[in-house]
Amino acid sequence: MTMTRRRRGLQGEAAAAAFLENMGYRILERNFRCPLGEVDIIAADGDEIVFVEVRTRSNNAFGTPQESVDRRKQTRLRRLAAYYLNGRGLSGHPCRFDVAAVLMDRQERIIDIEVIKGAF
Repeated sequence: MTMTRRRRGLQGEAAAAAFLENMGYRILERNFRCPLGEVDIIAADGDEIVFVEVRTRSNNAFGTPQESVDRRKQTRLRRLAAYYLNGRGLSGHPCRFDVAAVLMDRQERIIDIEVIKGAF
């Protein structure tokens, strides 16, 4: 991953976290890593634990950010969520998967953030 792409991703994640907090989410973890991979943001929204995949793009030439969360990524996130919940003694706790789609302009300024609740 190039430094520009990584920087853009980190900036998008920070903006998404702030946006989610403004929506009333409580951020529990950012960049949770385990042997199965990484979850960008884990938050609480009411009684639900929300696993948020953040996708940041500077244009839609290759599709929208939300379209890039394919079936393989969804399967991986489900496994990561089970790992997280089991490890914290929260098996069976209500959870959902949201996607935060962040669009930036060419100067890497955030121009739009959309959160899709219960994306999959």
